[in-house]
Amino acid sequence: MASFVKGTLLLTVVIFLSKLFGFVYRMQFMRIAGEEVVGIYMTAYPAFIFFISLVQLGLPIALTKVVAELYAKGKITDTKSVLKTCLRISTVSILVLLPVLWFITPTIAETLLQSEGTRYPLIVAIYTVPIVVYAGIIKAYLLGLGKTTPTAWSSLIEQTIRIAAISFALPYLLTDSSTTNAAFAMGMTALGECAAFIYLLIHYHFVKIRTDKKVSTYRSGPLFRIALPSAGSKLFGTFTWFLEPIVFLKALTISGLTATAATTLYGVISGVHIPLLLFPAFIPAALAIILIPAISNAAAVQNVRLLNQRITISLRLCSLIGCYAATFFLLYGDFLAVELFHLKDETNYMKILAPIFYFYYIQSPLLSILQALDQARVAMMNSIYGGIGKLLLMLVLAAQPMLQQYGAIIAIGFGVLLTSFLHIASVRNNPKIEVGFRLFAASYGCFVVTCIVQSMISYNSMITSIVITFALLTILLALTKQINLSDFRYVRLLFSRL
Repeated sequence: MASFVKGTLLLTVVIFLSKLFGFVYRMQFMRIAGEEVVGIYMTAYPAFIFFISLVQLGLPIALTKVVAELYAKGKITDTKSVLKTCLRISTVSILVLLPVLWFITPTIAETLLQSEGTRYPLIVAIYTVPIVVYAGIIKAYLLGLGKTTPTAWSSLIEQTIRIAAISFALPYLLTDSSTTNAAFAMGMTALGECAAFIYLLIHYHFVKIRTDKKVSTYRSGPLFRIALPSAGSKLFGTFTWFLEPIVFLKALTISGLTATAATTLYGVISGVHIPLLLFPAFIPAALAIILIPAISNAAAVQNVRLLNQRITISLRLCSLIGCYAATFFLLYGDFLAVELFHLKDETNYMKILAPIFYFYYIQSPLLSILQALDQARVAMMNSIYGGIGKLLLMLVLAAQPMLQQYGAIIAIGFGVLLTSFLHIASVRNNPKIEVGFRLFAASYGCFVVTCIVQSMISYNSMITSIVITFALLTILLALTKQINLSDFRYVRLLFSRL
């Protein structure tokens, strides 16, 4: 258990730094390039992520799971053959799919995204895909062996390079063309990915398993049985994200806005408000990464007690993070967005999204639990239902002149709710898991009560208001036994072994 906590703490710290650096990057990007360039970049970025998911074929998740199971059973040499097979499949995927993506890029930019300005950023993104794919394979292999350090630090290195580039290079490269500026920004993303890949290669060189035995090629069948459902889930998730700006722009133009205004609005929502809400998710993100090998390992040796122990602690922690984050953003989120990103005025987007995004913080650990327990297909279907629901509702609501971008905000929240509730139901139906879900209802109730009380009281100082808010929330969580001091024995166990 100590190794699980140690890996989680390491990933939490480094992912926090990575999120913080990413936050700084977005602030610098908005201030230097402006809302229109950010809008073009954020419109193209979901397509970039979709390209990566398409080419990866779900192999990183499958590789991590298989390597973790082999490692738990002492079959160390066999892990190398799994890596070899994944690299071969990835190479074939890159050679087959990238030319197709290159060919259809103009159609994606002009017809689907309805923005000629996204064409060059997308071209730069296509050149970056192979780097991300190979880096993902190495990262997944090391994670399966229990090496959490490279996963964490590679992300931090990537963000550091991006901040340096956006702060010191972009101001000298800016032109009068928003399209060119967005392409430069995508190129800086590529620089960060290259730096992370180089770090992973160096780390792999020093930890790779050396053996005199000839490494055979692992059969692809077992890999694809895990990879394809995982790929379907991730692919559909990224595909709905890819469709999101398309549906958003189409619906808003139907409602009466110009394409330029709609693109700028999408850039503000997806480049400012959503990242703000996702910033506290560094702990759930760390847990989601480490839960796959941790739960796969416990399931492989049939240790049900350890399995439930890890799941319980993870979900309780994510629930607490979601509770504090939702409370803060509902009360202070819109003011924070204006102050940090120099937006023109408060939009009240946060007051709509914050109560919903509580469930986002538990979504990624739930997804990892399902994938680790061979329920990747169930997770995929949950993502499909959530994605379809979001897009359909966005198309209907955002096209209404009375709602416009607020309709899109409601639809984004609906997608989060639907997917999270389906994940919760799927985990509860697994006979191996004995975890109760009262903790979600209790912590959410504490969030609601705190927000109602604090919204009725006026303070002269925002700092005073925040301190009292968190103090009240902590008291309520303690009274409802959501803050469990007994969990800290695992932290003591960790430090006793350091």
